[in-house]
Amino acid sequence: MPPTKRRRLLGTALALLAGLAAAPALAQPRAWPDQPIRVIVPFSAGTSDTVARLVSIEMGKALGQPFVVENRPGAGGNLGSETCARAPADGYTICLGTISSHAINPAIYPRIPYNNLRDFAPITQLASQPNALAVGESFPARNVAELIAYLKANPGRVNYGSSGVGTSVHLAGTLFSQLAGVEIEHVPYRGSGQITTALLGGELPMAFDNFSSVWPFAREGKLRILGVTSLRRSPTAPDVPAIAETVPGFESLSWHGFFAPARTPPEIINRLNAEARAALALPSVTARFAELGITPVGNSPEEFRAFVARETERWGKVAREARISLD
Repeated sequence: MPPTKRRRLLGTALALLAGLAAAPALAQPRAWPDQPIRVIVPFSAGTSDTVARLVSIEMGKALGQPFVVENRPGAGGNLGSETCARAPADGYTICLGTISSHAINPAIYPRIPYNNLRDFAPITQLASQPNALAVGESFPARNVAELIAYLKANPGRVNYGSSGVGTSVHLAGTLFSQLAGVEIEHVPYRGSGQITTALLGGELPMAFDNFSSVWPFAREGKLRILGVTSLRRSPTAPDVPAIAETVPGFESLSWHGFFAPARTPPEIINRLNAEARAALALPSVTARFAELGITPVGNSPEEFRAFVARETERWGKVAREARISLD
């Protein structure tokens, strides 16, 4: 073989060997996460936003990348949830979901731009919080039994307020009406601030609202909480009965959880789950939750998926029986 041809073949072989040596390095995927992670909160500032920020800050510290919270309110949580569902399933977008966005909305909106069960990969349930049945200080009923008796004596003549049609507190009132066998008229307000103002001013006799919204006024003696909507009493207010003590089976909890777009790699979901649960166990987080009357949860992705399915079925039934719909 001529020397020139030998040199040419040798050069080609060396180039191939160099390429093969570099191939594994080129094929090696980048370590996750190597950029900030977006956390979509489909509501404006409030309890949901607080829960998301408390947990995601600690997750960012553990993973070495900031978690950037982005509020995208609108359509009862549908807007931000749709944004999350359509995001790339690469672990760089997650979202906060609630009883409204991931259990109630599919039942009350005729057209919803996502499937709450198929379009998301559940990460973990972060927290749950009881709502509260509150009345104005001058309202004649002093407990749930007296309230039911009063409502039965005045069917359809007592209004109750909530923070809007189709919200969890609206459906809490609906469920109470169904289980207690009473007729009460729903009056939607634009938020907890308006509800407490109406209760304090005597404009509204009773309301279902977030526990953390009415509890400060109850402690000051300006309102009365007749019951909490958990099956058991809240550790924050152990002297306040659970409505279920009078109306067996009554339960209506607001809850929050993290979701990722469907088809996000399982190893990323599991890592997010582990870091979220570690954050929920931190004393700084549990202390702040306790101040708000919120209970940390932290379950597996599989447990959370099953929970969301049960909640979807349960609240769908309540909404359909009451014919609650948002066109």
